[in-house]
Amino acid sequence: MADYVAYFCGEWMPASQVRIDPMDRGFLVGDAVFDVFRTFNGKSFRLREHVDRLYRSLKYVRIDPGMPPEDLVRISEEVIARNEHLRADVGDFAVWQFATRGRGRWAHSAGPPAVGVFIRSLGLGRFAHLYQDGAHGVIVRTRSFSPDALDPKVKNFSRMNFNLAELEAADVDKAGWPILLDSRGNLAEGVGYNVFLVTDGVIRTAGDRSVLQGVSRAMVFELAKGLGVPLVEEDLQPYDLYAADEAFFTSTSPCVLPVTRVDRRPVGNGVPGPVVHRLLAAWSEAVGVDIVEQALRYGPQEQLESEAGP
Repeated sequence: MADYVAYFCGEWMPASQVRIDPMDRGFLVGDAVFDVFRTFNGKSFRLREHVDRLYRSLKYVRIDPGMPPEDLVRISEEVIARNEHLRADVGDFAVWQFATRGRGRWAHSAGPPAVGVFIRSLGLGRFAHLYQDGAHGVIVRTRSFSPDALDPKVKNFSRMNFNLAELEAADVDKAGWPILLDSRGNLAEGVGYNVFLVTDGVIRTAGDRSVLQGVSRAMVFELAKGLGVPLVEEDLQPYDLYAADEAFFTSTSPCVLPVTRVDRRPVGNGVPGPVVHRLLAAWSEAVGVDIVEQALRYGPQEQLESEAGP
């Protein structure tokens, strides 16, 4: 397995040597925020949008990373450049940025922050085959955070509900991808992905009160507009998903991933539908990479390496 070069607290080092202080609040109490973007053909995709979202999260939780957004953009681009020689083995990269509040008994007096940027493969092995077969969604009992407790627009490390949702989904379907509801029983989001469905040619998704403002989600909004496909944000219930013609997830690595079963029920006719295919084709054209072909090319080898372990 490749040992990528990472940036951590002002230094460049092998990713395997990055060490978080066990007394850092990011480790102790999840007092940290992060963001993830990807590359296409080795070029960052919507990096500025991801950095802007990260800095909104930082501002909301009152962590000062000690650098302006422009410096984090520059560092992120340098991380990509320093690892370019390893890209041929994986196709493209996922790049993670994070900032913790640092050491401290109390949040108001903790610091200095720990800031890092590291790189890894896209995780294609998990989902490459799902472009053809479709993912299996599971609507879990574990709920999304209420915006009254923690605004879901903050991309944070406090994710025990996501961990429990993953375990619960696997109890129902070993290949299941959890779908969480909000406190009112409306469809919210997955564990790192937004949820969409298609009914009578209209793309439908939850509003952003109870979900992350996904950069991939925003890309779908733009592509749908360009394709002339209507898109609405509204409250959606499990009923709407069970009765939908198509469904899909959006996330950084897979971009658009079809969903063909939910709670062991077929969605539509049980195969990826035409709207998903159009979105994938339009996205691939926009970035100059055949997203599905890349996943099918690199995914099997990545899966073998993952199963082999370190």
